[in-house]
Amino acid sequence: MTDFNKDLERRPVNFAALTPLDFIARTAEVYGARPAVVYGAIRRTWSETYVRAKQLASALQKHGIGQNDTVAVLLPNIPEMVEVHFGVPMAGAVLNTLNTRLDYAALIFMLRHGEAKVLIVDTEYAALAATLRADLPDLIVLGVKDQQADTPALPSEWQDYERYLSEGDPQFAWQPPADDWDAIALNYTSGTTGDPKGVVYHHRGAAINAISNILEWDMPKHAVYLWTLPLFHCNGWCFPWTIAARAGVNVCLRKFDAKLVLDLIAAEHVTHYCGAPIVQSALASAPPEWRAGIKHRVSTMVAGAPPSPAVIAQMAAMGFDLTHVYGLTEVYGPATVCAKQTEWETLDAAAQAQMNARQGVRYHLQAGVAVLDPETMQPVPADGETLGEIMFRGNICMKGYLKNQRATEEAFRGDWFHTGDLAVLSPDGYVRIKDRSKDIIISGGENISSIEVEDAIYQHPAVAAVAVVASPDVKWGEVPCAFVELRQHATVSKEEIITHCKSLLAGFKVPKLVVFKDLPKTSAGKIQKFALRAEAGSAAAIDVK
Repeated sequence: MTDFNKDLERRPVNFAALTPLDFIARTAEVYGARPAVVYGAIRRTWSETYVRAKQLASALQKHGIGQNDTVAVLLPNIPEMVEVHFGVPMAGAVLNTLNTRLDYAALIFMLRHGEAKVLIVDTEYAALAATLRADLPDLIVLGVKDQQADTPALPSEWQDYERYLSEGDPQFAWQPPADDWDAIALNYTSGTTGDPKGVVYHHRGAAINAISNILEWDMPKHAVYLWTLPLFHCNGWCFPWTIAARAGVNVCLRKFDAKLVLDLIAAEHVTHYCGAPIVQSALASAPPEWRAGIKHRVSTMVAGAPPSPAVIAQMAAMGFDLTHVYGLTEVYGPATVCAKQTEWETLDAAAQAQMNARQGVRYHLQAGVAVLDPETMQPVPADGETLGEIMFRGNICMKGYLKNQRATEEAFRGDWFHTGDLAVLSPDGYVRIKDRSKDIIISGGENISSIEVEDAIYQHPAVAAVAVVASPDVKWGEVPCAFVELRQHATVSKEEIITHCKSLLAGFKVPKLVVFKDLPKTSAGKIQKFALRAEAGSAAAIDVK
């Protein structure tokens, strides 16, 4: 037997740590004159964007920020938010993007837990940042005044981000990580039960997921990507690094507005964007004249919740090619994709939508996804019926939870990452979510998938969004309660919704309660079911008339 390791050592000439930071270096070298950032009057090339990232890294190091120091940012999807995804880790520091919708209690916990030394913040959040700094007097605050928006002036006590950049060396010789296991980012989970958990990403996973995004989407060079997805959400599903790898264009968007999005798609010839089902629904429900200027094919990626077949069909009718992905913060955003098969094209629109609504198969560079019995850790049969838990393993998986070994060990039990999502495995090997483990409704001993009921309600033309949760019931223990958000100007009665469901579902699955309201959502567009569960748990809060 030959020893293929003898005298053949790993050394700098034949081994380098994987990092997404190299993507911007190569693109600036090869496609430096091409556009990188578009935002109102701002138009920057990849060479200019690379220089600004290097200046940020250099300035951070000059001020003592380096290896394993946390730099937090509280920014909307503006050009500076793209820059920090490169400049902060180029300094050796760890990027902590904060959800701009969070309250003081959540943010102060995250800043303390992550031991942030710097906070880069938009002046829109000046009052909040001032309160945070009052409790964290050593926190360095860099202020960003968005010249394209009507936001407050820069507070005098803040350091100006642009001036800070000017102190940096545009030729800064940043160094890649010594080990691609080094941390690149810190992202916090929602913390709807207990304190948020700090999810630590490594350079290797960020680079690999960024490349997988390209492979799953067949993304061409110089794609034009619109930032409808919050960049604070799983680092924009790793797309800042993906767009750099493709020498694409980042079309920045401070705040989601359906008309503005459709205007930008037409004006900037946007080719790609991502969003939760509620974002897709808002665009699909927009007046047809708003999208009259869009003459090209648009690729969109949806995640955050299983998209309803109705939404998938609507997007197809618009000429938007929808790809369904699935993932969690702990797996860098999307880590499975509903890979489309040629034979699906022979199916009718409804059947195609059903196929495309599944969570699918593993990302190219993810080692594995499985549906396992969480007790025995054995695979469930591929019968489309037996419930198990979705689990991941591979490079596209977090290092673990910061300062929370107990939670890390529990999440990684059996050498798989446990998602908490219940699913079945179809005969063709595709995963289909049935529910979160806490969202299964047990009514009279029968298990009801809230997602199945939601899919049925989504098929009603008056429905814009729906969430189904369990409501306590004296006789049945639990019954389905449907919270329904109607399309603009639509009218429908509760009785009509129930009759509609009876035509599609077994009787025990039909909602016993229907509540019309604007659904609470995260800034990423995910419906906050925990708030609705709390509302449904109070009989006084439910109007059953």
